[in-house]
Amino acid sequence: MNFEWSDEHRAFRQEIRDFLAENLPDDWWDQAHHGPGSHEQTHFSRKFCGKLAEAGLLIPHWSTEWGGAGRDAWCQTILAEEMWAAGEPRGAQYMNVNWIGPTLMRYASAEQRERYLPPIARGDAIWCQGFSEPDAGSDLASLRTRAVRDGDNYRIEGQKIWTSYAGLAETCFLLARTSPDRKTGISVFLVPMDTPGIDVRSIPSLIGEGDIHEVFFDDVVVPASARLAEEGQAWEIAAFSLNNERLGIPRYMLARKAVDRAVEILKERGQFDNALVRARAAETAALCEAARLDAYGLVDQRARGIAVGTEASSARVATVMCERAAAEFVVEFLPETIVDGGDPLLKAHHQRGIVAGIASGAAEIQLNIVASDVLKLPRGPR
Repeated sequence: MNFEWSDEHRAFRQEIRDFLAENLPDDWWDQAHHGPGSHEQTHFSRKFCGKLAEAGLLIPHWSTEWGGAGRDAWCQTILAEEMWAAGEPRGAQYMNVNWIGPTLMRYASAEQRERYLPPIARGDAIWCQGFSEPDAGSDLASLRTRAVRDGDNYRIEGQKIWTSYAGLAETCFLLARTSPDRKTGISVFLVPMDTPGIDVRSIPSLIGEGDIHEVFFDDVVVPASARLAEEGQAWEIAAFSLNNERLGIPRYMLARKAVDRAVEILKERGQFDNALVRARAAETAALCEAARLDAYGLVDQRARGIAVGTEASSARVATVMCERAAAEFVVEFLPETIVDGGDPLLKAHHQRGIVAGIASGAAEIQLNIVASDVLKLPRGPR
């Protein structure tokens, strides 16, 4: 098997690196630790993504019909890798280009595509994902938020929690129950966040300013045209969306960059001669490489037109392992670098590493999926 990049892919990666070198400010890592949901980063990402769009680097993997260049899945991965290695300056907008846009292309009506895709393609849209609930985290089948048909409208009642970027988002990709059936009773709605009856409350956290929220829906009325696809189709749509999301977040790049930075500091201090430190650094770097290669196997499938299914969960678990290992390595050997006055890059990574096992689907749920759907292991007695 040939693991070399093509000339086209190498040139594309260099183009992105050149763009980042020209457009990221010198104090970028100081800004990055505020979190992608902060006012600072959201304001920055709008300008940054606008420049990306002008350079043809925001949605190069989209079809030409919607402003993309029709580049392959490897180019999408290269773009995501370089963005994450740079601290993801696209902020909350990484969701738009990786899975919200492609999901709308596949399932949305013509009217919905015309309304929502152009702002994403310009780098001028912030979305949030209304999935998790207080009693239904990664177990979407247990969600209770209801959408009841009322003539030409739906009335939505319920609550979402841990909703990233909701405080500044314009639109929510919302899952709500339209019938009692656990799976076929869930539908997707595209809900403007300024609709009356929506109350957003920020949840203070260590992972960044304004990154997560509670969202309450109190008799929120939306037109039937806000529903995405058919009633009861959410399970299929969510599976498509989440597989795109898990492949579109190469956290292993930032984890590896954090490890390399930590090793650099330890060498400067003359502390890298310790055998334990060196062994732990090598182990963590190996986990980052394993996560990268696991993801590449799935990207290869996509590039060859083979559908990616639940095996995406195994790549997700591999990434969680390397993220946690990188964060633990820094905490064990350089704890002072992740507090005020510490190293900006390591602080930014630590914030993201805290949620490595929760964001994009809890690691425990992913392990269950790997056990049941990938390895086909039998279920034990309850």
